[in-house]
Amino acid sequence: MHKEAPYYLFSIDLEDIRLRMDNGAQYKERVPVMIEAYLKFLNTYQAKASFFVVGDMAEKYPTLIKSIEDEGHEIGCHSYRHHTIDTLSPEEFKIDTEKNLEALQKAGIKNIYGYRAPVFSIIEKTAWVYPILKSMGFTYSSSVLPAANPLFGWPEFGKIPRQVDGVLEIPMSIQPFGIRSLPFGGGVYFRMLPAFFIKSLFKKYYKNNNAILGYFHPYDIDVEQEKFMHPGIHDSKLFNFLMYYNRGSVFQKLEMLMDLGVQLCTHIEYIQKQNFVSQVQKIELHKWDA
Repeated sequence: MHKEAPYYLFSIDLEDIRLRMDNGAQYKERVPVMIEAYLKFLNTYQAKASFFVVGDMAEKYPTLIKSIEDEGHEIGCHSYRHHTIDTLSPEEFKIDTEKNLEALQKAGIKNIYGYRAPVFSIIEKTAWVYPILKSMGFTYSSSVLPAANPLFGWPEFGKIPRQVDGVLEIPMSIQPFGIRSLPFGGGVYFRMLPAFFIKSLFKKYYKNNNAILGYFHPYDIDVEQEKFMHPGIHDSKLFNFLMYYNRGSVFQKLEMLMDLGVQLCTHIEYIQKQNFVSQVQKIELHKWDA
């Protein structure tokens, strides 16, 4: 592997969109088989990733969540019921996060470093979350999209990790496209963009030795999922089309990137290797006790 290859902070937001729907139980259960597909890919390359887990997933699949940690991957928090930050008061956010931690603890997870807000919903007006995260022992957050976006975005945040009230925020990697900047390293954007273009962007980062933050969901690789209107997208037919678009391309593109020598790693590995420790109160594993 090329010694100057950039880090690709590969992460999975482990959630089940069926649980956000009134009639979701009528659709097939797909999360476990999709997670196993991700784990197979990671094992093939002896790579590790960060899994940000919703609390109800830890309650529903405790054995699966524990097995992910046992394979050496990082487990982080992704809220208890996948409510975006703007829908919660500070007290409600703290309770929600405590329930997320408790669910992970009951699944056998002891050590938690990081938090990711649903839909990257930390923006300037919800930055009150950082003192709460710090008080709960979190080392970092990965919850900001530093660009304008139809859902949530914080353009003024900036592109590089920085401390906010004692918590290191690692924002999404973005690339300008005309008047907008898009997080090309994961999710729907990774599926939308042609492989040659993604390859050129990664080569650019490769040349400058910059890290790229990527994020995926179980559904991003699910070519067999039933068709329905996804929750949280305001019943937009366009957004719903994009939710299904080009899912079959993900692993092909990831394998292409691995051929470039990109180094997959967890968020906390990156923090340690880049010596971001000095920017946070401490780097010890957060051990939460109910």
